[in-house]
Amino acid sequence: MKIICAPDSFKGSISAVDAASAMEDGILAALPGAVVDCCPVGDGGEGTLNALLGSVDGSAFTVRVHEMQGVMTDAPIGLFSAGNFAYIESATVVGLKSSLNGKRNVMTASTVGIGELIGHACGKSPERIMVGLGGSATNDGGCGMAQALGIRFYDASGAWLEAPIGGKDLHRIQRIDTSKRSTSIGGIPVVALCDVDNVLTGAEGAAQVYGPQKGATPNDVARLDEGLANLADVIRRDLGVDVESVPGAGAAGGLGAGLVAFADATIESGIGTVLAAIEFRKRLNGADLCLTGEGRIDGQSLYGKACMGVAREADEAGVPAVALVGSTGPGADECLAAGLREIIVIGVGLPAEESISNAATLLADAAAIAAAKYQPELSGR
Repeated sequence: MKIICAPDSFKGSISAVDAASAMEDGILAALPGAVVDCCPVGDGGEGTLNALLGSVDGSAFTVRVHEMQGVMTDAPIGLFSAGNFAYIESATVVGLKSSLNGKRNVMTASTVGIGELIGHACGKSPERIMVGLGGSATNDGGCGMAQALGIRFYDASGAWLEAPIGGKDLHRIQRIDTSKRSTSIGGIPVVALCDVDNVLTGAEGAAQVYGPQKGATPNDVARLDEGLANLADVIRRDLGVDVESVPGAGAAGGLGAGLVAFADATIESGIGTVLAAIEFRKRLNGADLCLTGEGRIDGQSLYGKACMGVAREADEAGVPAVALVGSTGPGADECLAAGLREIIVIGVGLPAEESISNAATLLADAAAIAAAKYQPELSGR
């Protein structure tokens, strides 16, 4: 019996790598002769780099870059031989937990460190660079990233905005000069990975949807949205690129739009790209069961979340997929009609804190139950 273990991380509890390992422990305890393939996954958010490192051959190297408030920090870049790609996780330098000085200010936060990481990745000459956008605390439209790549921004007086641009500066931008953009990035395709399709501005845009969770006040949100609209206008005029209504452009505070405009990137489904990178469809060959999971599954899981991406691939390959989750929410039943065979909630009846702290044991127990439950069905094939 061959079983795939392909969970995402359980936010605030256990990483995707450790979750897959716990599932494997449970399966082998119940079925010692089972063949288990651990391939932890991610959707482009925090933890996706480690998931990739746990699924396919690759390694990470560390470089010094600026985090979002200007403090120097060490950040990893993943290099993967299969597909010859580099992976950058935005959350490591602009994430909600990444500010070294303990301050969170979305108005001054800059993506300059992302541009520095891209520059370092280009130095390794990969065939493509993937940038995971999830979990950011910035809202600068990717301008800081662009500055690190040599692109210059000017205000109405013609003055060069030399300091790292943050959200508060977007309304000042009146001209963009790409003539000094680093030549190293020119021949390397860049792919932005995200699990949302928010546009850049307006009611479904970066500032109005995600600004408040990054600490923006109502006045800040209005100013950020106006700034992003101004940036989109200047990009349209100076670069001939219309980023305002591109699905995913609003991801990571407009970093999606910035990567499209300033790095010629494409925006793709995070989980879809990750599954292709780990050759998930091939790994499903000969599998009898696929276990996936995440902290919570609900109706929103249908829209680009890792768990359902795995389930859909497994279903298309004729492999039953079972999700082991911490909790369910409204719309979870819809997932059963979209690829999942079953949802198993771990730690039923336990306080949330206890379930979170004992996630590995609970996942192992649930995986053992799932493996034993589906064995009779599978043996009759």
